[in-house]
Amino acid sequence: MWRRNRILVTGGAGFLGSHLCERLLEEGNDVLCVDNFYTGTKDNIVHLLDNPHFELMRHDVTFPLYLEIDEIYNLACPASPINYQHDPVQTTKTSVHGAINMLGLAKRVGAKIFQASTSEVYGDPEVHPQTEDYRGNVNPIGPRACYDEGKRCAETLFFDYHRQHGLDIKVARIFNTYGPRMHPQDGRVVSNFVTQALQGEDITIYGDGGQTRSFCFYSDLIEGIIRLMATDKSVTGPMNLGNPFEVTIRELAERVIDMTGSKSRLIFKDLPADDPLQRRPDITFARNTLGWEPTVTLEAGLGSTIDYFRDLISKHG
Repeated sequence: MWRRNRILVTGGAGFLGSHLCERLLEEGNDVLCVDNFYTGTKDNIVHLLDNPHFELMRHDVTFPLYLEIDEIYNLACPASPINYQHDPVQTTKTSVHGAINMLGLAKRVGAKIFQASTSEVYGDPEVHPQTEDYRGNVNPIGPRACYDEGKRCAETLFFDYHRQHGLDIKVARIFNTYGPRMHPQDGRVVSNFVTQALQGEDITIYGDGGQTRSFCFYSDLIEGIIRLMATDKSVTGPMNLGNPFEVTIRELAERVIDMTGSKSRLIFKDLPADDPLQRRPDITFARNTLGWEPTVTLEAGLGSTIDYFRDLISKHG
């Protein structure tokens, strides 16, 4: 008899997690959203609470969960430097203990499991653009290591569970992603620039603004995640998911000023320790395996993001 897939999304009240929960519900699944609300917020999922196929649980993934589910999407971990450096020990625990607990659950119930890894596993890269076989240039004792090395260890655990226990795993290395539901104070460059511009504040650039990033709109990323999860067991990843269109931080700031009509000025501060100077994914693997590539332009994505933050600021000041 047909029944709905039972899907667990950890970090489901976060920026990406909430969009993923929405997409999974649209596709006819039962969704259990787990979040400890360290960086996630109920505002992101309040519109889903009346859906009979959606369930919310406050829980920290560093403690085990005992559930009957078919699939797990493990997105639990603070993803912006300002948040993950606030409590670095807990950040590492979330990545490592969280992976162990979710992998243990997947093993017990025979669930397929997805790991949201990160481009930060490449560190400050000496290879550009970054391909999945590049092993990275990470400082293991720096202030960002709690996140970078935590995610690297989580990948290790996923592949060891795959080899040792035959788990069906999918690992995606997610590059800079933006869009509605980003937290306005998360310290990430898009949310920083947009909120500063909308409020007429100086726009803060760290370094000389010549460092590059590649920005993927959330809907493109969610599509890539869904397609990766639908592949057969032979496709494990790690797979880069992101937008290969590269832009300098200064160009991004100028574009935000132009699109908001702001009179903000650019001010420059010292670059934080271990901040990568360039970041662009090689998405050949995703293109060839999933038939996937981003379709939302930076201008269209920024327009939607600016509208979201403008509405947020008008409501909350």
